Amino acid sequence: MRGPSIPRKITITYILIALNVIVYVYTSFLSGTPWQTSRSVLELYGQKNQRVMDGWYWQLFTSMFVHVTIEHLVGNMLFLLIFGLRAEEMFDVKEYLLIYILSGLAGNLLTLLFGSYMISAGASGAIFGMFGAVTIYMRRAVSQSIMTALIFAFFLLLISSGQGVNVLAHLGGLVIGLLMGYLLAATRKTKSGYTLSYSYSV
Repeated sequence: MRGPSIPRKITITYILIALNVIVYVYTSFLSGTPWQTSRSVLELYGQKNQRVMDGWYWQLFTSMFVHVTIEHLVGNMLFLLIFGLRAEEMFDVKEYLLIYILSGLAGNLLTLLFGSYMISAGASGAIFGMFGAVTIYMRRAVSQSIMTALIFAFFLLLISSGQGVNVLAHLGGLVIGLLMGYLLAATRKTKSGYTLSYSYSV
């Protein structure tokens, strides 16, 4: 006879995924379809650069949780699950959230500066930041060259480019994530060295 199953721990990654899904359900309801967020809803909760310039600054944050289509949502949440759970092994909750939010914000600010009149939405800037932080932290943690991590990071950036993809958001998030991962790794090594209980592979 089996004993009672141990419930899976609810972590910050699952909370962020749930939040993104809830927002998508809400924007789908407003749009009148579960398959795509309408332009009017995107202009309200996504990032429309002209409106941000006119004072709608909250769009820099709300756009990180808005997705254009259900495929857009599923793809981003899959990568958030992969890199988010790995990040939880390396960073505490405050560090994790700081990387996530600052990376997403950096991507949106870069979009604001160089994206002209485009409308953008999605968590990919924050997710690229998480990926960058995890990748470079792993290399620093085992005292290996960061060059491989940088090449790998920008290769992923390159292959993720395409029509309709906000490369500026990806780039801004990636750069901030790489920087924060490197600084956290360097600080910990300087203070007390690393305590590694699991192996890394990149």
